[in-house]
Parts: sequence; C-alpha cells; structure tokens
Amino acid sequence: MSYPRCELLPGREKSLLRRHPWIFSGALKNGDAAFAPGETVLVCDHKGQALAVAAWSPESQLRARVWSFDAAEVIDGGFFRKRIHAAVQLRQTLGLLDPAGGCRLIYSESDGLPGLIVDRYANVAAVQFTGAGAEKFRELITEILLELPFIDTVYERSDIPVRAKEGLPERSGLLGGAELPEVLRITENGLSYETDLRNGQKTGFYFDLRTAREKVRNLAAGKRVLNVFAYTGGFACAAFAGGASSVLNIDSSRPALLQAEKNLRLNGFENHWENRCGDAFTLLRELVNAGEKFDLVILDPPKLVPHKGALLKGSRGYQDLARLGFKLLAPGGILCNFSCSGLMDAELFQKITACAALEAQVCGRIIGKMEQAPDHPAALAVPETFYLKGLISVIG
Repeated sequence: MSYPRCELLPGREKSLLRRHPWIFSGALKNGDAAFAPGETVLVCDHKGQALAVAAWSPESQLRARVWSFDAAEVIDGGFFRKRIHAAVQLRQTLGLLDPAGGCRLIYSESDGLPGLIVDRYANVAAVQFTGAGAEKFRELITEILLELPFIDTVYERSDIPVRAKEGLPERSGLLGGAELPEVLRITENGLSYETDLRNGQKTGFYFDLRTAREKVRNLAAGKRVLNVFAYTGGFACAAFAGGASSVLNIDSSRPALLQAEKNLRLNGFENHWENRCGDAFTLLRELVNAGEKFDLVILDPPKLVPHKGALLKGSRGYQDLARLGFKLLAPGGILCNFSCSGLMDAELFQKITACAALEAQVCGRIIGKMEQAPDHPAALAVPETFYLKGLISVIG
C-alpha cells in the first residue's frame, strides 16, 4: 500500500524513535499538506526515511497520530481486528470480561488505537471517536465490535467538546446491533450499578476508579463518610459495602445524585445516607463553618487542569479542596483525594496535598496511593496515558 508522505523537520523525529505516537504541526515540514481528515499517511524523517504510518488531522495542532511504527503496515480491517482482539485478550487476562460486568475495553493510544475509546457494559459497547483517524474507520470499527461474541449493541457517545479540535461535530446514538436497553445494569465486586448511557458523563460510569473503590471499601468500616463529587454513588456503595456507618454525598448534578440514590437502594442501602446538590467548594466551606467532622473524606473532582495554561489555577483548586477536606476530618481521619488531570504529575500533586495539610494545621501521613484501574493501561512511551493519581492520607 502506498500512502502519501509527510516529512518531519530535522531533529523532530526523536519522540517517534521513542515510540511516542503524537506528531504536532510544528514538527512537520509539510504540516499544511492538503491530506483529507483521517487519511493514512507515511511519516518520514527529513532524509526521507520512513518511520511510521499515522492518521492525519488537518484541523488539529496534533496533526498526526501514529497507527503503527511499522512503516510497512497496512491500515485496514485486518489491522483493526488485530488491535481490537489484542485489547480484548488483555481484559480477558485481567479477568474483566464477566458477562454481567463492565470495563474499558479499548483505551486509545494505550491499545494502539489512538482516538478510540470503548467501554463495555455487559453486552453493550459504548464508543467515543476522539480523533479524525478513528472517525474515518467508524463503520469498520463498529462492524468488528459487533463480531465480538459478547457485544450485541454498539452505542456512540461522541458528544464531547474535544472533537471540535479535530474539526468534528458532536454526535451520539445507536451505531449498530440491537437497541440500547432502557435500563443498563452492571456488577462490580459484588455490587450492582445502573448507568445512563444516553446522558451520563463520559459513557456513564467511571471504570478507571474500580481499584480505588475497592480500597475505599476496605477502609470504610464504622466510618462516617463524606463523598464529594459523588456522581452516581460508586464510592458511596463501596463504603457501605465495607461497613460505613453513614455517607453524605455531594455533587452539582441533580440527575447524577438521583442515579446515586437508585444505586444505593439497588444494593440494599436504604438508610444513613444523604445527598446534597450544589457547588462542592461552597458546600465544603459550609460544613467546615458548621463544625462537621467525618472519619473518611473522598475528593474526586473533574479535571481541573484541562490544558497547560490552567496548571496554576487547577493546582490552587486541588489545594483548596484538600485543605477543606483535611479540616473536615476527625482525629485519625483519612483523606482520599484524586486528580484525573494528565498534566498534573504525581510529585506535584503530593506537594499540593502537603501544602493543604499545612494550611489546615494537621499532620498527615500517606498510607496508600491510588491510580487508574488496569483496564486503563498506561503506555510506557506515552506518559500522558497515566492520568489518575490519588493519595490516601491519615491525620494525627
């Protein structure tokens, strides 16, 4: 197969040689070439040596995403079947293909399929196309997913702002297979969760927090729990399963809290919980001013650092949250705080949390760390794929 060629400027091949799959417009000699969106191109160094095949995105500063570092590889149905089946095999090895369960089935660059996210909810595949290359092969990818023996429905949730950077419109709806069930239910670690695949955040459930929920469950016995940015109650259900005495959920989304209520009741947790809807920073300050105390505080905010220019502001937000969380802890209490911002590195996040403890006038010790679950593998050559950081800190 002969693909059109794009050529790198001198010295700009280093990241490709380290197997990093992103090529920005400033690295290309012909970055303004009139290739079609999603077209497969051959990436060459300034001497004409072929290095990779990639998907072209003329609207994005991230001008090309590498499909394969084998410059001779053909990007066709065989390529996508091989990559998708390899991703499925990994989840099988991890024990995540329980028929009633769910997991991230394909995680973009980490599974060699940049711009493609697939979450599995029992027999439903929820798909996001975030790059022009994946978008070009949308119908083929749908066809291959429906070939999997455990997938009956492929539903798209590409209604995400990041598509605008690729020149793509937001879109959602049935892509293929059976109609989406009205009620979609999965099980995780013995607990049941209903999710709103049509309207929920991302694809409706945060599979990346699977191992974090288990750690919270193991810490929760007898504790009064504050669950901030509670979404649909994953941490709340895990805490009660671990023997928590009570849970206060806080979230700005009323529909999310209504779903949290359903999930709590679905698992038989009828009492000793409360949902409060509102701005987390405001409600946390109100709790501090009221002298409230909790034994376990969970802070899992949305991405506060969406781009490099937001690092300072986002860092202040994480620090403010942790400070308020520490202030709300009873003696010997535990804080679990997270950052899902890829631009927030683990060392900086620990420093921010340490500063927050100083401001709250408490002495904290880290007793554990949390990260994204194994179905969100981080590619060794792509540090951006390791995004979720969490600390478990005890005071006193």
